[in-house]
Amino acid sequence: MAINKEIKRLEKSNVQLNITIHKDDVRAQYNDMLKEYTKSLQIPGFRKGKVPQEVLERKYAEALKGDAISRIMESALQEIFKEEGLPRNERPLPYSTPELQGEPEMDLDKDLVFSVIYDVLPEVKIGRWKGLKAEYPYAEIEKKDIDKELDEIRERNAIVMDKDDSAAAKNGDVVTIDYQIFEENGEAPSDMQRKDFAFTLGSGTNIYKFDDDIVGMKKGDLKDINKKFEKDHFDPILADKTRKIQITLTALKEKKLPDLDDDLAQDVDEKFKTLDDLKNSIKERLEKQLEFRLREVKLSELLKKIMENTPVILPESMIKAEVDGRMRRLARYYNTNAEMIMQMMSGSGKDKEWRDAAEKSLHSRLIIETLMDEQKIEASDEEVEKEFESIAAANSADINEVKKHYNEEAVFYLKEDIREKKITDILLAENNLKQGKKENYLDFMADKS
Repeated sequence: MAINKEIKRLEKSNVQLNITIHKDDVRAQYNDMLKEYTKSLQIPGFRKGKVPQEVLERKYAEALKGDAISRIMESALQEIFKEEGLPRNERPLPYSTPELQGEPEMDLDKDLVFSVIYDVLPEVKIGRWKGLKAEYPYAEIEKKDIDKELDEIRERNAIVMDKDDSAAAKNGDVVTIDYQIFEENGEAPSDMQRKDFAFTLGSGTNIYKFDDDIVGMKKGDLKDINKKFEKDHFDPILADKTRKIQITLTALKEKKLPDLDDDLAQDVDEKFKTLDDLKNSIKERLEKQLEFRLREVKLSELLKKIMENTPVILPESMIKAEVDGRMRRLARYYNTNAEMIMQMMSGSGKDKEWRDAAEKSLHSRLIIETLMDEQKIEASDEEVEKEFESIAAANSADINEVKKHYNEEAVFYLKEDIREKKITDILLAENNLKQGKKENYLDFMADKS
């Protein structure tokens, strides 16, 4: 097909693709379409496959032209976007559908001219990225952090036993309840109730925070409470409202925690002979996690500096795709749907925070990708092989078994990880990073992006 194309750059990382298709190609594709229809259509008075083209055109002229123009434009766009030489920043983003401008005229005696607008990968012109100064927070592993890990191990190895029917619930007990939240008018909506909701009192896993109201209840007790919800409650329907909640305690259990001794260490893993062995293993694991997180934080602070002198105009479709992806991940974590999470976020005003975080993440990611390309960072076969060896060693697995789990796409992403680590090493080496304020270990380890 003879196609002339012109790409015009617009604002906000949009482009307008103007396309001209020679009239001879328009006529040829139109005739091919007519042949298809004459073979498949059945019109009264004619046998199937024997309808003359002139009859078909006379009866369905406008519909045929509409179908033809759609086919021709789609075919032209596919041909253009499949061109190997078409630059990345001229291709539509995967989540950006080209939008037709105006209503193209279908005239078999004229060239077909039409335009589409779509989002493309933003242009990134890296500003200063070497010799920068940045300060980063840090943290250290303390005894309390190891003790917290030990407490969690005891919790996981606890024996849960039914309490006596006369016993009262207290913090640390495992309770199972049925609850119903009522509307202000006294109605009891079905979507504000739950059966067999189990959690540990005082653990913070109960999002409605009525733990203290359950303390003192006994198995079988029914209790009505009036709960005042916070202004920033995750559910906008309840935020800053007072609601009646009816709670029925259906089961009450207590945890018997194991002693913190050598026996516990051996129960965790037979490779541990003493409690000190377990503590040393915990410390080693936390140190590795801290080292990884410290690298992330350093890079984040450095990228903030680079972003200041590397402005990027992000297309709306890219931002929306990033936000939607975050919503879906959060929804999976809370075992709900993304639409519910979106509704909660918009009602609480946190949707702007999410959008800002998404924009910062995309901005920094584009900088990393651009630097990798500009610095011609590649992942060699030897580096990929070493990565496979590391993965196998970390999982105590045979390297050939590990490789079986990596198809062509997975290997591509593995190479991208290697490239990113290499450019990160360069960034950290080429800039002046200074240790700043010390933070609590748990706060430091929390991903604030």
